[in-house]
Amino acid sequence: MTSEKITVAEYLLIRLKQIGVDHLFGVPGDFVLGFFNQVLKSEVKYVGTCNELNAAYAADGYARIRGVGAFSSTFGVGELSAINGVAGAYAERVPVVVITGSPATINFRTKPLLHHTLGDYRIPLRMFEKITAASTQLMSGETAPGEIDRVLSACMAHQQPVYISLPADVVMMKCNRPGTFDFPAPDRSDPDALAEAIRETLEMLDKAHKPVVIGGVELIRFKLQNEFSGLLDKTGFPYVTMMLGKTVLSEHHPQFIGLFEGDRSRDYVRERVESADCVLQLGELMTDFNTGGFTTALDDAKTISANIRSVKIKHHFYENVYLRDFMLGLTAKLARRDAATLEIQHAVDGCVHRKTEQYLPDVQQPLTIQRFFDRMSHFVENDAIVIAETGVSLFSAAEMLMPEGTTFIGQTFYGSIGYTVGATLGASMAAQDRRVVLFVGDGAFQVTCQDLSTIIRYGLKPVIFLLNNDGYTIERVIVDRPYNDIQPWRYHKLVEVFGGSVGMDVHTEGELEDALLKASTMDSLVFIEVHTGRLDCPEALRSAGRSMAKTNQLN
Repeated sequence: MTSEKITVAEYLLIRLKQIGVDHLFGVPGDFVLGFFNQVLKSEVKYVGTCNELNAAYAADGYARIRGVGAFSSTFGVGELSAINGVAGAYAERVPVVVITGSPATINFRTKPLLHHTLGDYRIPLRMFEKITAASTQLMSGETAPGEIDRVLSACMAHQQPVYISLPADVVMMKCNRPGTFDFPAPDRSDPDALAEAIRETLEMLDKAHKPVVIGGVELIRFKLQNEFSGLLDKTGFPYVTMMLGKTVLSEHHPQFIGLFEGDRSRDYVRERVESADCVLQLGELMTDFNTGGFTTALDDAKTISANIRSVKIKHHFYENVYLRDFMLGLTAKLARRDAATLEIQHAVDGCVHRKTEQYLPDVQQPLTIQRFFDRMSHFVENDAIVIAETGVSLFSAAEMLMPEGTTFIGQTFYGSIGYTVGATLGASMAAQDRRVVLFVGDGAFQVTCQDLSTIIRYGLKPVIFLLNNDGYTIERVIVDRPYNDIQPWRYHKLVEVFGGSVGMDVHTEGELEDALLKASTMDSLVFIEVHTGRLDCPEALRSAGRSMAKTNQLN
């Protein structure tokens, strides 16, 4: 007969499983070992990473696929090594549960000079409070369940990280077994503000002859794709995405006209958005990369900007109007427009890298970034997960027309180089039935490469393209100086070093074809090192470099 009382660790692990966490990423340390012992006995599978930063990145990548992720490390040295990964999840609205194994509660009162501590034991908690939606230090078996439920509810409600400090002596304290988890109900809009916002929006849209919609990242984070799709189906309006919202819906949707990034957009997309007499922006964050260095030139008098908890129309705000309610209210009242009057040129007709174009390799020709991503448009399959590292990879892959069912992941706002190695581990663990394709540069790879070994260790099978352009090209397009140089590695050899299969090294279009043919026969991780020119990059990245050089007053 099962005892009614369980340990605090068991309670936390049951709750993690209930909200959708099947894997916990982490690195051991003495303060967290008691909790890890309980993890090994639970239904949550432990995945050990090479360092704490990659554990945080892995939890982030996992959450972008599963809806929530989690990692755990030891107090001080471990958690603070991971804090940059948590900051990125906070900036990009990714729900990650951070669990720190901390010293026993008595030590927080007596403050001995224990290893891994800072004298003031509250410093890590105060640091994480700045980059989480909620945080707690568990102090007893009586109060732990309520605190765990509070922070996990905040994680799901805000779609941002939360922090739980679990002292070593609290791990095995007894508490009541949890019931079902009460997922937070959707926030309710102020009915008067909602009605007025919808009424004013309808007036603008009814008068507009050339409306356009921007589908943003909050639609993805808060799982509002169905509501967004319903609005598009009802109205027939054309829509664009920015980089953060890429693949919010299938890019083969008949009303999708392409990627909008201000002056860096292709001509038709930029002109169509900027000439619109009404822009309905739904759930997007107007960051510098998203907006082409703040060059979107949207007229406030013609723009409706709806985010998760507010709506801005022209020059005033409606607070406590929630995005879901706003979209459903509009969908109920809007009528469908004739497509012929809306000037819709589907993205497939103008994407930079188009799967519809035939690719014929010139076997002796050295590879270029343009030709490589042209080839990738034919390589990436339906339902893939495409992950692109900040820099050449992100700006090139963003211009690809993604196949049906593809999920695109890039840290487009926070932009921490090295993010994608851990994120690939997390996404691969989260969706082992989907092909994960990573594009990562050599500079970024050197920051976090160790967890290629973890990918191999757990038998995961992503396809990794290492773009070797001899250093930090994203920094070189800002200012080209010797500090952007790095030590050249034989990257494809690391697969063998880390105990995996064979990596491949390609310089020409013919060698790439040979490598892809070999990869098609492999039932394991595929690692292909691709050599391109030192300053070979898309014009969008060059434009970003000029913008950042100007912003930072660099010569």
